[in-house]
Amino acid sequence: MLSELHITGLGVIDDAVLELHPGLTVVTGETGAGKTMVVTALGLATGGRADAHRVRTGAARATVEARFLPPAGSPAVGVTQAAGGELDDDGSLITVRTVTADGRSRAHVGGRSAPLATLSEVTDPLVAIHGQSEAISLLRPAQQRAVLDRFAGLTAEISDYRRLRSEWQAARRELTDRLASGQQRAQREQLLQIGLAEIAAVNPLPGEDAELIAEARRLENADALRASAADAQTALDGSDADPDVASAVGQLTAARRALESAGDEKLRALSQALREAGVLLTDVGMELSAYLDELDADPERLQTIMERQAVLRTLTRRYGADVDAVLDWAESARVELASLDTSDEAIAALREQEKKLASAVVAAGKRLTKARTARAEELGAAATAELANLAMGRATLRVAVTQTEVAPGHADALKVGGRYITAGPDGFDTVELLLTAHRGAPELPIQKGASGGELSRVMLSLEVVLAEADPVGTLVFDEVDAGVGGRAATEIGALLARLARTHQVVVVTHLAQVAAYADRQLVVDATEDGAIRSSSVRAVEGDLREAELARMLGGTVGASARQHAAELVTAARTRRKELSRAA
Repeated sequence: MLSELHITGLGVIDDAVLELHPGLTVVTGETGAGKTMVVTALGLATGGRADAHRVRTGAARATVEARFLPPAGSPAVGVTQAAGGELDDDGSLITVRTVTADGRSRAHVGGRSAPLATLSEVTDPLVAIHGQSEAISLLRPAQQRAVLDRFAGLTAEISDYRRLRSEWQAARRELTDRLASGQQRAQREQLLQIGLAEIAAVNPLPGEDAELIAEARRLENADALRASAADAQTALDGSDADPDVASAVGQLTAARRALESAGDEKLRALSQALREAGVLLTDVGMELSAYLDELDADPERLQTIMERQAVLRTLTRRYGADVDAVLDWAESARVELASLDTSDEAIAALREQEKKLASAVVAAGKRLTKARTARAEELGAAATAELANLAMGRATLRVAVTQTEVAPGHADALKVGGRYITAGPDGFDTVELLLTAHRGAPELPIQKGASGGELSRVMLSLEVVLAEADPVGTLVFDEVDAGVGGRAATEIGALLARLARTHQVVVVTHLAQVAAYADRQLVVDATEDGAIRSSSVRAVEGDLREAELARMLGGTVGASARQHAAELVTAARTRRKELSRAA
């Protein structure tokens, strides 16, 4: 449930705190007093669109803080923790939304800054807001289909259908593209094959060009390299031709022996270091000897290297800056060739894949149609029964599931049961709510056959039917009783009270007949300067509540109006007891 809502700097509201009842809370007040701002605040707290014009004049920002008490195992808790947020000490979940006067918006979930998408993901399982715009949206076919899908619980089936449809569309686009650009693809395919054949004939190895450059340099400078290596070896080992030339190894040996014969421990320790240096110099001398043995000016090898370099340069001029780049081009070309295959075999394989995916889409679409058709009758009957409780006892609501036949060449057309129909993003079906106002009246779509008040009641009847299948704990209704009066208003109040047995219900209303059923009535009063402050939102009980209901009934609080208000409360209390016994 939503336990508390704190609003600052929003519209006419300067600072207000609303404590909500777990059952039915109604929010009332004079027209323009700011009661609809409560719904606006909830919209912001649940990730709705921010509007800088909603920030109170003179305020730097508008802030809405909502405190929820999520049920155990609620997905909202998991999303909050995944975002780095935490529950409060009492187990409550706090969301905060801030909108600055220049239109910037920030959200916090569980004490941690979060994107708006995360805020919506957290609150979606907790709150559903239904306003007059919701009733208007019910006029759209897509929304009518969504109502049926929600009642039938088809989320997984729709997701599966959409996945298959996406794969089918991708396969169809690929096939169409290959057939339409066959000549260009064939030319590109030929160029890639020529390039790959040329590279394969040369068979370059990774890093080969760099290795050849290094080897060629050694061969070209063999004499100079030999002289340098020989001089270094002479310096280390001495010269056989000139015994007077002292060797580094010999001098190092003499120094080591001198230190060893001195009989001093410190000098003996230094002699050990000289011994290790001598071993290192000996190793270097041996490596120089091996280098001189291997070093040879081989003109034939140098010529072979130069010829290989020339062949590699023909590849690097066409396919890459070096051999490694050429090999990368070849790998990319092989991948591209696989997608460019325009052979009869490749086209046939694509046709077969597209055919299989189309069959899978048809099967998934048929499953959706079957499920929708089966549940449509149940939804219509249940909603009709609820309309009888809303002073529309002569009306009948039917949910029609149909498909639209199209020409074979139509976009996304699939053959289903011997005819071509459109495979839309949500299936094959068009769902339409049809209202018969009374026996003998024509059956019309609700957008043609329902008045504003009747449309609100149709939406409310559907919401009651859907409530048991809906995991959302808090339902918010913004003047869902617009255009309704008399007995219908009383029945709406009773229906909302019945809904409050299983859900927390928050209602913004201007009808005393609805407010009389509340567990808690909050009155929003503007101060003389038009502001709504914390003291301006008050819970009313007893005489104060009767006075507010009397004002709602006729704008006065005289004795007769108050008596009428008291009778409304008594009647509502009696009706609620009857509803409880019936449950």
